[in-house]
Amino acid sequence: MMATLALVSTFCPDRVGLVSAVTGHLFALGANLRDATFAVMGSGAEFSAVCELPAGVTVDEVQDGLASLPELAGAQIKVTRFDFDPEPGPLARITHRIEVSGGDQPGLIARLSEIFTQFEANIVRLDAQTLPDREGGRYTIRFAVSIPPERSATCMSAVTNTAETMGLICEVEED
Repeated sequence: MMATLALVSTFCPDRVGLVSAVTGHLFALGANLRDATFAVMGSGAEFSAVCELPAGVTVDEVQDGLASLPELAGAQIKVTRFDFDPEPGPLARITHRIEVSGGDQPGLIARLSEIFTQFEANIVRLDAQTLPDREGGRYTIRFAVSIPPERSATCMSAVTNTAETMGLICEVEED
């Protein structure tokens, strides 16, 4: 029997020990984590990972085991087969990391992500959050993107110019 790939997703109230409890349980089952993310979202927390399950371990067993963990009390837990290729393709190769920050504005992520689409750039990771500061709050968006080399300069100019016209700060790091 070959290893089964599974997508493990949990969402629950944020509390200390969540990542440790979930990953410890998966390790005890013999699962190997591939891509994984964790984020606190408001007072909730989300963990997602693609896992290789060893022969004989089912997605139902993983889900039932996670549901029994005290750290996941009240959690939404979903474990399903992962039928996509677990190896990232060329569109997942991060070429740029962009941080845009300033005052929150409706449609900000939509507007910036449209620019990436226009230049055939793929958003690989996205993180956005409101951060407290002395002026009452700052909204920060972090994009990790894959931009075709021939479109890189014009795409980054468009993102930077758009951010500046909206009164935002834009910082770019090339990988």
